[in-house]
Amino acid sequence: MEVAIPTQMKLRDLLASHGETQDAKERLSELVASRAMQMNHLYVDMGFESRVVMGKFMATHFPLLASQKPKETLWKKYLFDLIGEVAPACALCDDRVNCFRCTQEDHLHTKEQDHVTV
Repeated sequence: MEVAIPTQMKLRDLLASHGETQDAKERLSELVASRAMQMNHLYVDMGFESRVVMGKFMATHFPLLASQKPKETLWKKYLFDLIGEVAPACALCDDRVNCFRCTQEDHLHTKEQDHVTV
């Protein structure tokens, strides 16, 4: 668990720097960061019924992050990619194929493709 604390702090700092409101910068960034360290999909650990609801939450409270997230990338993977880490849940996840095998290289490759087509 010692490794998780610095990672959680990096997530919190990332989220806080992109928060739309003071509440997002303080309370919600801490909440999302701590839930991202859990072992389910982020929308599940946040208590949301779907990824769509998660996306709306993030667009409301962290709009810049939401606008820059590739559509096909899941939230947890995207946030961990931004801090250069792999989510603890990725090792046990049954949905790795949809998450591009939870590797940062795949996310960077996807971003390069996005830039080529734009």
